[in-house]
Amino acid sequence: MFLPVHKFLKAATVTVSCFFLFACENDMNEVRELGKQKNTVEEGKNIEGYLSQTAKMKAKLTAPLMRRYITDSPYIEFPNTLHVDFFNDSLQVESQLNSKYGRYKQNENRIFLRDSVVIFNTLGDTLHCMELWWDQATEKYYTDKPVRIHRPRGQIIYGRYGLVANQTLTDIQLNSGSGRVEVPKEGMPE
Repeated sequence: MFLPVHKFLKAATVTVSCFFLFACENDMNEVRELGKQKNTVEEGKNIEGYLSQTAKMKAKLTAPLMRRYITDSPYIEFPNTLHVDFFNDSLQVESQLNSKYGRYKQNENRIFLRDSVVIFNTLGDTLHCMELWWDQATEKYYTDKPVRIHRPRGQIIYGRYGLVANQTLTDIQLNSGSGRVEVPKEGMPE
């Protein structure tokens, strides 16, 4: 007894459909877990990294430990100190940065520094603070926390509510500044 072809195809389709209907079982918790993004952490030791922009070397970073967190908002953390040398166009070091902690927010091109942040330049200016941001795109530092700047010849300047400064510390705008500053005989510069 043979079935006509079209009836055979219908019967086969119904049988196969039932097989898939009953054979496919998903646990809803497993489906939710597949949809969640897994956070990954990459770790490196004795890091030496270089920053270049428009084919020019801009900075060299060294750190004993680096952790890279791959999340929705990826970031790199330097939990055990970091040191950065900033170069001029002749590859001479023009300023240096030291901090006990740093976090680089990749999507924002900004670095948050905290714990004993010290920056100094070749002119003898030294900036001390507990928290500071460095914007890689604008090459500026900024904070709303207290800062202290030591200048050559014993001058100390305080920024009670922080500052905005370029990375060479040659252009500094203090927020509520105070301190002793040597003024030239000609008067205050404009």
